[in-house]
Amino acid sequence: MTGVEKFHAKTLKGLEPLLAKELESLGASKTEIVNRGVTFYGGMALMYRVNLASRLALRVLLPVLRFEAHSSEGLYRNVRRFDWSRYLDNRMTFAIDSTVHSPHFNNSQYVSQKVKDAIVDRFRDATSLRPSVNREQPDLLINVHISEKWVTISLDSSGGSLHRRGYRTGSGYFEAPLNEVLAAGMVMISGWDGLTPFLDPMCGSGTLAIEAALIAANIPPGIFKKHYGFENWKDFDRELMEHVAQKLSGEREVGVPIIARDVDPEAVDLTRRQVKQMELQHIITVEQGDLADSEGMEGITIITNPPYGERMKPDDIESLYSMIGSTLKHKFPGSNAWVLSSSKKALGRVGLKPSSKRVLFNGSLECSYVNYLTFRGNLKDHKAQSAANQKK
Repeated sequence: MTGVEKFHAKTLKGLEPLLAKELESLGASKTEIVNRGVTFYGGMALMYRVNLASRLALRVLLPVLRFEAHSSEGLYRNVRRFDWSRYLDNRMTFAIDSTVHSPHFNNSQYVSQKVKDAIVDRFRDATSLRPSVNREQPDLLINVHISEKWVTISLDSSGGSLHRRGYRTGSGYFEAPLNEVLAAGMVMISGWDGLTPFLDPMCGSGTLAIEAALIAANIPPGIFKKHYGFENWKDFDRELMEHVAQKLSGEREVGVPIIARDVDPEAVDLTRRQVKQMELQHIITVEQGDLADSEGMEGITIITNPPYGERMKPDDIESLYSMIGSTLKHKFPGSNAWVLSSSKKALGRVGLKPSSKRVLFNGSLECSYVNYLTFRGNLKDHKAQSAANQKK
């Protein structure tokens, strides 16, 4: 790889504009928002930096081949004629990851098989030898994306999803555990800057508090990843990568409390383990307790993903969300509260007027991310005070 290249960073639906701003802050040029991703331009150093420092990218792809194909034969032919020796040799292993949205191709596994066959046949014809497939830990991860008739084949520089920060110690107990990239996006959307107290009162496995701590302390999430795909590339420059890592902004001291709380002792134990895994015990306070029993605090940022799903009865869900609204109003005046939920009916039980709403996706689950700004007294008095402040 030489000079300026075009890259594609994948993210979760709803986070694309936020990712574009983050990429620009990291030095990317000519960003363009697309569905579930952002294309951008830069050099090798930028590719290393985005992998290390991005909180919102799932993968960073380097497109190496783009063509039209209307059939499996056309797909095979175009892949086979490409010079794969630039990136692969007979001693390396590879794997194919395919995403397909096309009337011409309706099976992503079949697409992966055809691309694999074309690469293997190219090597076999040239050298009588072939690289092997390793789906678990390949030396080269190849991404295939087909949209209508257009096929884009890229090298996955991340070598697997960047949402895996390395602190998951086993959260199978929780339904639909919060994706780390989504959690970071939620904190960033809230505008929390690490200067006011932070609370997740229903922390589950602690993802929101951990991502908030990483943001507040300015700790790049990628430094915990043990291996990147680009480290196996033929043109990998370790000295440049280490230089990029050393130039990342240093850790900041966090002077406000970041609290992860849950009524469930299993959730508290799991959160404590994961906080310890990341060595964030000096930043995050983990405690067991019910939101309804909170002593309260003024001017705090609250972000939470309340439990939902088959474990909870409809009446329990309604009473939970009603309690959330009542507690926010009476115990957390002057606060900035955000609630993520896939249930619009449950959100209606909060009983507070939303300040704003966003649609986000936790995996395939469509969720509403709702902001509630709380205040002292009643709405009439609050409006009168706001009007008076504006006249000053």
